[in-house]
Amino acid sequence: MRIISGELRGRTIVAPKNFELRPTTDMAKEGLFNILNNQIEFSDCSVLDLFSGIGSISLECVSRGCRDVVAIERNAKHAAFIKQVSRDLKLSGLTVLSTDVRDFLKIARRSFSVVFADPPYDLPWIAEVPNMIFASKAVDSETLVVVEHPGEVDFSSHPYFTRLCKYGKVHFSFFRMQQND
Repeated sequence: MRIISGELRGRTIVAPKNFELRPTTDMAKEGLFNILNNQIEFSDCSVLDLFSGIGSISLECVSRGCRDVVAIERNAKHAAFIKQVSRDLKLSGLTVLSTDVRDFLKIARRSFSVVFADPPYDLPWIAEVPNMIFASKAVDSETLVVVEHPGEVDFSSHPYFTRLCKYGKVHFSFFRMQQND
């Protein structure tokens, strides 16, 4: 995994070989952050990274100046890896929680500027991810929600859907309660 921009630009983070991962490709991540750069000011926003994996999105946000990032990753080894990378790089503002996304969303007590979700593509309840996010207190009327998903999943009929961006096999669906994109 390579950090694309910001303070950690060019830094490569290598996960242990025994991790089962489907990290967001550099091309897709670069495209996503080009879009986000035009919509948010990283130094003023809070980010919730659901299904964090090895922290690619979380670390990119911190590198770009975001001081409030919460990474949710159920796999304890992956969560520990993100924490270790954060310590090794002496990062502040990144909180890593090893818990199930559904459990976290049930107890979330505050909203975030951006919620990013990259569920496993074979997750049986992937179609419910946007509804679960919007049913939680992790969002408010201003929150931008981005869900990464395979092409077979179509969120365009969701009431808060605003746009779809494709980068090869990676699809990002964008959602917002206030349709001001």
